[in-house]
Amino acid sequence: MSHLYAIGIGSNRPDKRHGSPAAIVAAAIAELDRRFTLFDASPLLLNAASGGAGRDFANSAALVETSLEPESLLAELKAMERAFGRRLGRRWGPRVLDLDILLWSGGRFASRKLTVPHPRLPQRTFALQPLLAIAPGWRVNGALTVRHLAERLAARRPRD
Repeated sequence: MSHLYAIGIGSNRPDKRHGSPAAIVAAAIAELDRRFTLFDASPLLLNAASGGAGRDFANSAALVETSLEPESLLAELKAMERAFGRRLGRRWGPRVLDLDILLWSGGRFASRKLTVPHPRLPQRTFALQPLLAIAPGWRVNGALTVRHLAERLAARRPRD
């Protein structure tokens, strides 16, 4: 059986092989297309770093189709991150590539290693904005759409 997944993609550390964070995100999208069926990818967004990540991030989102179940896809994405040069380090630290399963067509999924939808998706502009460009009507937990979550988050942000 085939599943559709929304994958969050981010980078804030350049590397010698792929170059800038924006180039790394583009290369990751190409690799997702090589490994799975790529339905769509959002435009690249540049976002301020959060937590202790340091450098600003390049972010995108992709919709991919695969027969893999969520934990198997997570293992593939972690292997991709390692192939791009990601090493275990401090949480929220700089990273060459960060891939997250944001949503999947199966609805909710929870295990020791993975929770889908991503539990912090409703609070993350850097994940919602790219997703909004390619899947605005996708319902999160069967309730609000990506568009509604993005609008709620934007309404809570302080205005200058």
